[in-house]
Amino acid sequence: MRLLLVEDDNHVAAALSAVLARHGFDVTHARSGEEALQALVPESDGFGVVLLDLGLPDQDGYEVCGKIRKRTSTPVIMVTARSDVRSRIHGLNLGADDYVVKPYDTGELLARIHAVSRRTTHEDTPGGADTTLVLGSVHIELPTRQVSVDGSVVQLTRKEFDLLALLAQRPGVVFRREQIISEVWRTSWEGTGRTLEVHVASLRAKLRMPALIETVRGVGYRLVAPSS
Repeated sequence: MRLLLVEDDNHVAAALSAVLARHGFDVTHARSGEEALQALVPESDGFGVVLLDLGLPDQDGYEVCGKIRKRTSTPVIMVTARSDVRSRIHGLNLGADDYVVKPYDTGELLARIHAVSRRTTHEDTPGGADTTLVLGSVHIELPTRQVSVDGSVVQLTRKEFDLLALLAQRPGVVFRREQIISEVWRTSWEGTGRTLEVHVASLRAKLRMPALIETVRGVGYRLVAPSS
């Protein structure tokens, strides 16, 4: 798999590139946001994942993430020293697929890279259905992967849409955390659980319906269908 590593520290980049190469990745190193954006021009060979450090010298990392998402659907994993939920939700809202908090374990990073790369925008929606789900004011168009609330389109990331679509196909049914992670992230790795929590929080905020997805303590989540 080709991987774009966006990291301004040459020593960190060299060490990480060596590790990634030993695990079969073909790494391209960009030292700034501008270099990263130039590497992602439409005519270039595709990357499987973008590993984006937010501490860049020329542009704000969040801004770079937003620009990357506008020009490619390649999965983006943010690397940040900020561990608060609000910062992570902000990154997800800009189109990041996942995040890794510094200092991170190399095994964790590799697991997250493999998890986000398993699915692309061309893969089927969970459940394989080909229809539109209507839940009160929420419309979920599975074929086009579009969500609207009261007629207004809500921009979701791939994982946010997959998570919502999974829960919405069986309103009221409790999905275990392990089941959701398996269906949406295609992994059984336990560390993905925190990512699930952040995606749920992001969905609640974007849809402006905090009660839509209910947390079932100790079990998982279920979608509470809103009244029409």
